[in-house]
Amino acid sequence: MTTRDIVFVALFSAIMAALAAFPPVTLPLIGVPITAQSLGVMLAGGVLGALRGGLAVILFLILVAIGLPLLAGGRGGFGVFLGPTGGYLIGWIVAAIVIGYMMERYWIGLNYLKASAGCLIGGVVVLYAIGVPWSAVVVKIPVSTALIGSLPFIPGDVVKALIAAAVVMIVKRSYPIIQPKAAVPH
Repeated sequence: MTTRDIVFVALFSAIMAALAAFPPVTLPLIGVPITAQSLGVMLAGGVLGALRGGLAVILFLILVAIGLPLLAGGRGGFGVFLGPTGGYLIGWIVAAIVIGYMMERYWIGLNYLKASAGCLIGGVVVLYAIGVPWSAVVVKIPVSTALIGSLPFIPGDVVKALIAAAVVMIVKRSYPIIQPKAAVPH
């Protein structure tokens, strides 16, 4: 990794921390807050690519694990990984990598629709596939109940994915950071 890569990783970790300033909205029953920080995950993967985006999220989560109150609502410490949100936190890493991989793969023919699809697949489908079962295990409820309880979060996550895709396209046009590896044309 170059110094530039390290700066980008640190910058996007800082962006995720800054997004904690938006107060979380916690829905009853499952106790998982709606936060702006998943937008930071989508931006990290979409703007930086799989490796750097994943590393930005890992750096952020290491800082959280050592106790810095960087999660929405001022939460931090290793204990947050053991609660109902732990799966979503771990899922952030996978989501950023999936989004980043998709952006790299389709970079040459990337348009807003493809960027949106990548952010939705990684930032919603993948994230929920990890977070919902984790919540179900921790709260000791059926996965179907956890999924139903998570449904109110989906519209907000879709909006965040669409915003992230717009930012990815702006960055692609003005200051492309991702270098395509195995690009697929239109």
